[in-house]
Amino acid sequence: MKKIQMVDLISQYEGIKEEIRVEFDRVLDTAMFINGPLVKEFQEALETYLDVKHVIPCANGTDALQVIMMAYDLPKGAEVLVPSYTYVATVEVIALLGLKPVFVEVYPDSFNIDIEDLESKITENSAAIVPVHLYGQCVDMERLMALAERRNLLVIEDTAQAIGADYTYLDGKTVKAGTIGNAGATSFFPSKNLGCYGDGGAIFTHDDALAAKIRMIVNHGQSKRYYHDSIGVNSRLDSLQAAVLKIKLKHLDSYSQARIAVADKYDEAFRSTGLIEPPFRSPFSNHVFHQYTVKLADGVDRDGLNAFLSEQGIPSMIYYPVPNHLQKAYSYYGYKEGDFKITEALCSRVISFPIHTEMETEQQDLIISKVIEYVSS
Repeated sequence: MKKIQMVDLISQYEGIKEEIRVEFDRVLDTAMFINGPLVKEFQEALETYLDVKHVIPCANGTDALQVIMMAYDLPKGAEVLVPSYTYVATVEVIALLGLKPVFVEVYPDSFNIDIEDLESKITENSAAIVPVHLYGQCVDMERLMALAERRNLLVIEDTAQAIGADYTYLDGKTVKAGTIGNAGATSFFPSKNLGCYGDGGAIFTHDDALAAKIRMIVNHGQSKRYYHDSIGVNSRLDSLQAAVLKIKLKHLDSYSQARIAVADKYDEAFRSTGLIEPPFRSPFSNHVFHQYTVKLADGVDRDGLNAFLSEQGIPSMIYYPVPNHLQKAYSYYGYKEGDFKITEALCSRVISFPIHTEMETEQQDLIISKVIEYVSS
């Protein structure tokens, strides 16, 4: 049996390496490493896949969020509502731009932003909401967009963990995560569901004017070389990464189905223990399982389980051990322990098990048996 990985990128590469090498040769033969034709081809393919008017590739997912906020030119001190239970990148771009992150509670089942708590946190200084489609499952965007429209707030979707996920409206209409708000951002970090072989990201929007401004910002604020109409950054997807992503995009749906199959098997095995709560699956969104994250019952020693699995050669991860409102970097905003009881409880109870597109039956059977062995002892 192969060594178990949280994400097995080597095995995934083995299945597509000939396709990758053909596209790499195209880049190397032309030496068009920045903004070459492969970037345009990937951009157009992703626009078609997502059914979104504009995709603007950039250097990474953090830049994608930052550039969107730069394009809206939000005033210093404006409030941006964001869940505390998320990766820090979602929050740090808000602070970096001189905006104020206002933390919001999450639901205890889906781990996504609590819309009732969100509404209670809106003030006259609120400017935008950043819903995070955590672990691979959409926020209830129909409700959130209705709230945003009533309160005149921008919606910037963080879909770094949920690219390819489908959101279904009450009328049955289905759209892709990241294409519902005013703009969406994603990451192509290698371990993501659609990952490159370095850093990469993209921005999605149906707004022509916003897209034009974003295209300038990611390229030093210029629409014409050496003529800078706005303050920008250097945030471009290189052609080699675009080549990888163009190939992987063709496989994304099958990759998602493989992850879902792994999750289904975990669910069946763990649910019967009564000590492990499998991930909730929302009625309005499929789950593409960037992470397979469970909640452990009170009394199960999470750190002990983590250590036990490591001794068995099985990796596991805790996403996330410390909520953002309690991070030292954000202590300036005055939050304290107890402010977000659900988020804090999740940070003490969740654990994530390996899930990827090349998971072998023998590997998963071992993971399941060892997890159950520990929690049942």
